Formats: sequence, C-alpha cells, structure tokens
Amino acid sequence: MSEATERSQFTRLLDRAMRILAMRDHSEAEFRRKLSLSAERAAMYAKNQAQEPEPVTPEQIDRVVAWCYESHYLDDARFAERFVASRSRKGYGPQRIRMELGQKGVAKPLIDETLAATDIDWQKMAFDAAERKFGLPLPTEWKEKAKVQRYLMTKGFFSEDIRAVFSNFDD
Repeated sequence: MSEATERSQFTRLLDRAMRILAMRDHSEAEFRRKLSLSAERAAMYAKNQAQEPEPVTPEQIDRVVAWCYESHYLDDARFAERFVASRSRKGYGPQRIRMELGQKGVAKPLIDETLAATDIDWQKMAFDAAERKFGLPLPTEWKEKAKVQRYLMTKGFFSEDIRAVFSNFDD
C-alpha cells in the first residue's frame, strides 16, 4: 500500500473516530469495537458501489486509538468517572454500575478505584430510589418490604444499604 493511500485511509478512520467520540465518551474496548464495526460498514458500502473496499488492519486501529489517547479524546478513567456519575443520578447502585462498566470493557482495578473515589452516599441513594418508587412511609409489612428490597437489589444496591433503608422502621 502506498504512503498516500495509507495516509488517506488513516484520515478516514480518524474522521470516523471523531464522529464516534463526538457523541459521548467511550471506553477503549467499546471504542475499538465501534470503530472496527464502522470500518466494516464502510467496506460493505464500497463493495456495494462496485468499488474496491480497503480493509482496515488492527495496526491502523491501534494507531487511531493511540492518537486519541495522545490528544486526550479517549480516557478510560474519565469515562468511568462520568459513567458512575450518570448512572448514579439515574438511581442505580454500585453493583449494577460495576457490572455495566465491566461490560463496556473497563478494567476491574479501574472500576474499583473509581467507585471508591466517588463521594456518593449509597444508603441515601437507596432510600431515595425506594421513596421515589414506593412513596413515604415505606412499607413495614413483610410482603411489601420484600418487594422494596427486590426492587433495590435489581437497581444494584448492596444488601447492607438496603437494610439501612429500613433500619429506622424496624421495631
């Protein structure tokens, strides 16, 4: 492949990368997946237009990812911080956020570090989520109390945070 062709292909790949990153922050793994998928779609489009598709190599994707890191467009730590803040505002607990970050390809040590660095009061978040869903006063009957607990578990709160929601109501 000539240098000019390689440079133009890098430029097109970089243009796709900027369009992906312009929408929102991404983790590196998620970004790589989307970038390669975008390149595959472009190759299919070129093939349908009776043009010769230009295959994108993993080395080219690595170059684009490295450029994005150097230019501070891609940062897993920043992505994790913003993701935790966003999901916690929506009422999700630390377990659910940890699972979703793992699915997005963020490393476990980084997830643990980010969750530990947040100043979120998870017990208050659990209480607020229960209050929003079930209203005050929270139920004291066992059956209704179990319903609230199941709801909070699906939202990703730890059992000790859920127990703390009802600690004021226990007799």
